[in-house]
Amino acid sequence: MPLHPEAQALLDALVEAGMPPIECMTVPQARQAAAAFLDLQPPPEEVGTVSNRAIPGPAGDIPARIYTPSGGGSGGVLVYFHGGGWVIGDLETVDRPCRQLANAGDVTVVSIDYRLAPEHVQPAAFDDCYAATVWVAENADELGVDASRLAVGGDSAGGHLAAAVSLAARDRGGPAIACQLLFYPVVDFDWTSPSINDNGEGYLLGRATMQWFWAHYLGATDPADDPYTFPLRATDLSGLPPAFVATAEFDPLRDEGEAYARKLEEAGNSVTAKRFDGMIHGFLWTLGATPSAAVVIDDAVAVMQPALSPTVSA
Repeated sequence: MPLHPEAQALLDALVEAGMPPIECMTVPQARQAAAAFLDLQPPPEEVGTVSNRAIPGPAGDIPARIYTPSGGGSGGVLVYFHGGGWVIGDLETVDRPCRQLANAGDVTVVSIDYRLAPEHVQPAAFDDCYAATVWVAENADELGVDASRLAVGGDSAGGHLAAAVSLAARDRGGPAIACQLLFYPVVDFDWTSPSINDNGEGYLLGRATMQWFWAHYLGATDPADDPYTFPLRATDLSGLPPAFVATAEFDPLRDEGEAYARKLEEAGNSVTAKRFDGMIHGFLWTLGATPSAAVVIDDAVAVMQPALSPTVSA
């Protein structure tokens, strides 16, 4: 289908505002520009409680924000990693989506402010996210959640980190992850797919922007085919938690996200994949401007809630 009118209006507004491509900005400028996405989001939903705290990490404390829905929630917990190409984004940029997920899913959400590149190249972000997930599982009683009902999720680079944490949790014997929510995830370093060629310019996230993000994230490192850096290249995707994979039609990352969903399913995992026709990358950050895509919250919750249901003993 053609570009959705809401997405077209958003792109037109960004052009009219004179926003340059991210790859033409300095890192501080790009981080400041990311804050403007708050104006494109719906008003923040009220939740039961919101608290900030520090989680011990491999290189110092990791800032986190904990959302508990009214009534204390169902006992499930979602550890959430924000997007932004591993370079931009923070707890504020995903504050409203985390509130929506907490309320719609009746789960506690723990949002993680992992270390960013280029100050901290890979695997710093992954190390923080895995450590934070382990901490949540080990401190479930303090958080008032059930460690056996733990999900991970994230958007874009955060989806990449959620996929990588799911792989590492399987490989390292824990923590047990019941579900992974991957919103238009980055899962490979590939410039040849049809979606890269078709959507590489003019749709907010472009080929040059992704190359800018990857350059900052990798730095001088060469992770080759490391699955925690390139999940799509993992040779074994069996034994992973049920996945929800959302992609956008006019997203250069569309094909790699959908390829990852297929590989997960072919490996025997439960997968729910949905392409959002007419939409562009990053729509979880723009649901005030693209409300037609807001159903993504309900779609994700429809996968997460059964996976986080308490086990009924015989």
